[in-house]
Amino acid sequence: MVDPTSDLGEDVDESNAPECATCGELIIQSPTHRVLTSVEDGIVQHRHFCDDDCKAEWTEN
Repeated sequence: MVDPTSDLGEDVDESNAPECATCGELIIQSPTHRVLTSVEDGIVQHRHFCDDDCKAEWTEN
């Protein structure tokens, strides 16, 4: 998978694209891509989202 701290540019393809935590779509060259980072049990977790709507839906649950 792509380093979550780097820009998702044209070098991202389906084999290394992150998956949206809400809808499961692959995030490829998305200008609305969002990432939430948290620490759970001492491990850094990154959750990727297609856009603000998917992020909002995930955080509401």
